[in-house]
Amino acid sequence: MFKAIGKAIFGSSNDRYVNSVRKVVDQINALEPQIQALSDEELRAQTDKFRDQLANGKTLDDILPEAFATVREASVRVFGMRHFDVQMIGGIVIHRGEIAEMRTGEGKTLMATLATYLNAIEGKGVHVVTVNDYLAARDAEWMGQLYNYLGLTIGVVVPNMGETQKRDAYGADITYGTNNEFGFDYLRDNMKHERSQMVQRPFNFAIVDEVDSILIDEARTPLIISGPTEDKSDLYVAVDEIVKKIEPEWYEADEKTKNITWTEEGTDEIERMLKDAGLLETDNLYDVENTQVVHHLDQALKANIMFKRDTDYIVKFEKKMQPDGTMGDVGKVVIIDEFTGRMMDGRRWSNGLHQAVEAKEGVKIEPENQTLASITFQNYFRMYPKLSGMTGTAATEAAEFWDIYKMNVVEIPTNVPVQRIDEEDEFYKNTQDKFQAIAKAIKEKNEIGQPVLVGTVSIEKSELLSSFLDKEGVAHEILNARQHEREAHIVAQAGRLGAVTIATNMAGRGTDIQLGGNLEFRIDDELRDMPEGPERDAAIGRITREVAEEKQKVLEAGGLFVLATERHESRRIDNQLRGRSGRQGDPGLSRFYLCLEDDLLRIFGPDTLFARMMNSNLQDGEAIGSKWLSKAIETAQKKVEARNYEIRKQVVQYDDVMNDQRKVIYEQRAEIMDSEAVDDVVVDMRHDAINAIVAEHCPAGSYPEQWDIEGLKTRVEEAFGMSFPMEDWLEEEAIEPELIEERIREEADARMEAKIAQADAGVWRRIEKSLLLQELDHQWKEHLATLDALRQVVGLRAHAQKQPLNEYKQEAFALFESMLDKLREDVTSKLLRIELAEPAPLPAMNLPDLPDFLTGHIDPLTGLDNSADGDGSENRAALFGALAGSARAAVGPGGSATENPYAGMEISRNEPCPCGSGNKYKHCHGAIRTTA
Repeated sequence: MFKAIGKAIFGSSNDRYVNSVRKVVDQINALEPQIQALSDEELRAQTDKFRDQLANGKTLDDILPEAFATVREASVRVFGMRHFDVQMIGGIVIHRGEIAEMRTGEGKTLMATLATYLNAIEGKGVHVVTVNDYLAARDAEWMGQLYNYLGLTIGVVVPNMGETQKRDAYGADITYGTNNEFGFDYLRDNMKHERSQMVQRPFNFAIVDEVDSILIDEARTPLIISGPTEDKSDLYVAVDEIVKKIEPEWYEADEKTKNITWTEEGTDEIERMLKDAGLLETDNLYDVENTQVVHHLDQALKANIMFKRDTDYIVKFEKKMQPDGTMGDVGKVVIIDEFTGRMMDGRRWSNGLHQAVEAKEGVKIEPENQTLASITFQNYFRMYPKLSGMTGTAATEAAEFWDIYKMNVVEIPTNVPVQRIDEEDEFYKNTQDKFQAIAKAIKEKNEIGQPVLVGTVSIEKSELLSSFLDKEGVAHEILNARQHEREAHIVAQAGRLGAVTIATNMAGRGTDIQLGGNLEFRIDDELRDMPEGPERDAAIGRITREVAEEKQKVLEAGGLFVLATERHESRRIDNQLRGRSGRQGDPGLSRFYLCLEDDLLRIFGPDTLFARMMNSNLQDGEAIGSKWLSKAIETAQKKVEARNYEIRKQVVQYDDVMNDQRKVIYEQRAEIMDSEAVDDVVVDMRHDAINAIVAEHCPAGSYPEQWDIEGLKTRVEEAFGMSFPMEDWLEEEAIEPELIEERIREEADARMEAKIAQADAGVWRRIEKSLLLQELDHQWKEHLATLDALRQVVGLRAHAQKQPLNEYKQEAFALFESMLDKLREDVTSKLLRIELAEPAPLPAMNLPDLPDFLTGHIDPLTGLDNSADGDGSENRAALFGALAGSARAAVGPGGSATENPYAGMEISRNEPCPCGSGNKYKHCHGAIRTTA
């Protein structure tokens, strides 16, 4: 009670913070007349003026008021839009490295220009992170007009860009791109063999759009770069055929974790079936010889039981050339992002799960992949010295933002008070009753012209509702993975008179719903082919009047009606859907329809007493509404959010162990690339490798008769190709392990000096450097594979009363030490065994080129891939084409899917491309496309 009284008198901590920021906004407003008086040339010259001030000792905070006033005036002149005072507050919050929570329609994209411009003045680079490629390209083109006006350079990074274009994009003052592409570029850079090949520069400042979606939802799954392994298609098919024959009583399924365990009866039956199929090496299913079969069995079971077609994935058919030379339909499994409902073409589940789903659906099975590099979003974004974000919904996750990223969430007040009415939830007995009621409600609103936006949680539910609306005779649009190419146009017109739009998920759509329709999209849709002239101007005037008249009718009908068919696991997703209505003071309405068969209620909801009461007291088709029921649902959502936070926290804790090792490896790689010569490193590695081998066979503090001299002699011969009379050494009275080490080192050093004398010094340095990097990458790749396997099994140690994380830390450290020992030995062995035919200078060595990688964003627990950058919309393609004219924003020839005009010419893959892009031929017109 006292807390409520204090809040009423003094305001919340958020209110007090916002009020303190208003003082800075007053300073900005006071400068407005002065800035308005500047000419265009004088306004553009402000950027150079600010840079001089920074060079002379001023800070970004010192120049903030005038810089913000400059951006506001530039926006008025370029866009005809003046930043609201609340947008100024948001800009200050972002500049301070915090999260600005602004409601949908309040202008987050324009607000971000304030902090982006201020921090870009330094020239150290600002990264603006978006949820998909389309938004990155759209925002860069749209806001780029403002930045270019003020003399700043803009870059966009998108998949399949040539390295030269990508390096230029990162070298710009402001760089737009997706979280996935920024992260994958970081990993790819740390797999390259020369500093000049790297595209990113040191991190400075990042602004994350839809920060809750990127840093919370998608952060559950690490970014992974992988390469293909051997083909096991026959095994997948054989195991899938067996799994399709199992009985439900043979296993127990946990829908919360998507895990499945065999019952005792099931274990016996599956052993028998596998033996009959000749797939078991021994009689016992869980013998070590059967590990691979058990792994494939578990994945096939998960694919058939837990992963649903049209919910978790779709099967997409494309016309392709068949082996017999004819064209035919070829199916492939495409993952659907659970957060956005988008198709993620080119993304694959890990650990054989994707192959298991392909076997289940009877499409071509692609080979499995091995991890080559990985990082979590948490550890990637924590490398930025300053990180901030913006979204419409972050307050519910404020604790996690602070715990993981040390960012505060600040709620920015709306420019105009919200007039939307949020009605109580309606509860029904079953899905059939619920959808009948929804269809009836939509039809009633449709008859009075009120636009309706319907939120569903899956494609299956969208199409089920569509069938109900068809029966009612209600025209509607469906927005889901199947309609992805048209999504921006569908969203833009969802506020038109009588429009009914069904959306799988509205998070991060990037297009506001404007009442009466979106003027720009209507002009583009209706007048795209009409040439410039009086006729087009007249048509634009007509459409403008129609949009204004239609908006007035929609306002009179009550604004946008947001209707949700069930609640999402996260309250934020529900709030994002609700926030689509009531933008900028418009009227609006929202209502959620629930039933006992909803996943949230069924899996996480109140106990069976609640279900029995609902079933016994509700008649068919009857609905109830209750604050108590809504509170119970919110409690269930909080439980899920807490559970998901624990999962994400666990992912971070495990990755923190790997992150310490990753830093060591990447720093070592950078030192090697930056060094002219690595001979000192090679010598140290050689001596350490010899010392380790001697210590293994002749432990310190032991007697000579306890030494394994025969084993030492064999090991030295195998590893280094050198033979020593070690039996004679034992007869010496003063023999010690240190003396043995010294004699082997001297011989090894002498042999290396002789080899070096045969070669040109510069060439030998390149040989050492290249070999060292190759071996480091190989050992790191093998180490990652070992850690993946360890991560999968370490959880079982909880049954032995051991803490899995501690076990993982201890074993991962021991494995890392072992990896370094192996690295030293292998580098030494290969350098000692190199044979140089003649003393003449060797030809220049080309460092090996990186292969075509597959990229994924994969949950280490379930194998679920949550990548969201596989966006292939027509709008995005059009924008990429429009950006191609800018050197810093172009996708370039390497990103083009057009035919290769040089296909008939004899061009080496490593030669510069004849088109003049500056890239190697194989990375430009000679590129081989992959699913990456």
